[in-house]
Amino acid sequence: MSDVPAVKAALKSQAVETPSWAYGNSGTRFKVFAQPGVPRTPQEKLDDAAQVHAFTGVAPTVALHIPWDTVEDYGALAKYAEERGLKLGAINSNVFQDDDYKLGSVTHPDPAVRRKALGHLLECVDIMDATGSRDLKLWFSDGTNYPGQDDIAARQDRLAEALGAVYERLGEEQRMLLEYKFFEPAFYTTDVPDWGTAYAHCLKLGPKAQVCVDTGHHAPGTNIEFIVALLLREGKLGAFDFNSRFYADDDLMVGAADPFQLFRIMYEVVRGGGLTSGVAFMLDQCHNIEPKIPAIIRSVMNVQEATAKALLVDRDALAVAQREGDVLGANAVLMDAYNTDVRPLLAEVREELGIAADPMAAYRASGWAERIVAERVGGQQAGWGA
Repeated sequence: MSDVPAVKAALKSQAVETPSWAYGNSGTRFKVFAQPGVPRTPQEKLDDAAQVHAFTGVAPTVALHIPWDTVEDYGALAKYAEERGLKLGAINSNVFQDDDYKLGSVTHPDPAVRRKALGHLLECVDIMDATGSRDLKLWFSDGTNYPGQDDIAARQDRLAEALGAVYERLGEEQRMLLEYKFFEPAFYTTDVPDWGTAYAHCLKLGPKAQVCVDTGHHAPGTNIEFIVALLLREGKLGAFDFNSRFYADDDLMVGAADPFQLFRIMYEVVRGGGLTSGVAFMLDQCHNIEPKIPAIIRSVMNVQEATAKALLVDRDALAVAQREGDVLGANAVLMDAYNTDVRPLLAEVREELGIAADPMAAYRASGWAERIVAERVGGQQAGWGA
């Protein structure tokens, strides 16, 4: 049986990074529904993130997105976060919302556009220096829509050149996280469409380049836990972007579509040492119809529940069943852990951390939601720039 004190210790040490953009207005390509009380500045986003951390106890860092979170003084923003019990996390670049990037950014056929995109990526590393952030997260919408539109291999050369320049700029304690998405907005070829492409580029770059697995960026039926296990085995799993999708898009709350899949992923993380190897557990979600802060709290709780179940797997019994070829017995060990109600265990963990056992109820009772609706009147609500 699992060592409950060890399970509790692991749960207390796990950290889930929340994304600044999830606190602002966001949505689909068709519509963004504004909500009252939404932050108007990066500072107000941090105020909301501090509430998530206060009620969950395990959300101490906040990812920024540039230029959505541009400020004049990033050092001052880092200090503002620190005063609220937070740190600034990954810096996310944006080379997909400028008219110049219609045909690509770092893989664009025009060298001038490529230089512009690379300049932005290098600027993001400068911001990391100012904020003390460890990770630069890169996602490229680059690709083509029609056969013959551009040279597929040449675009990979351009991508490699840009990644190499950014890699050389990174500090000793900084990392590059390369994300992938198999389609959209590019529908014929995408320049970083899958984990294999990301892995190949990271392998050539060196140890400071690792893959970011976005749980929503796969074709239906993809065995994401296999990808996780392999990348962990190779030492190339740098981070997760947690979300979920029902069909072929992403950004719903993690665990909403398939909580069993999230459990399977977290089991491979636990088994492969990912809880203690520096893997970043980040949310990448947009909350279009649900209230922002409660949705993020719930998402953090979903990650915690999947992790708790993964930690409760009786790995000794599982190993015995696997060695003996007991197919049903091995599956039953996993299912026993998955079917365990871990909510009482997590309530104990939270109480031991000195916070409320039920984060959702505690947030509702705090009055923060009513306060921000009353106070955040006027100004321009933060959004994702769509």
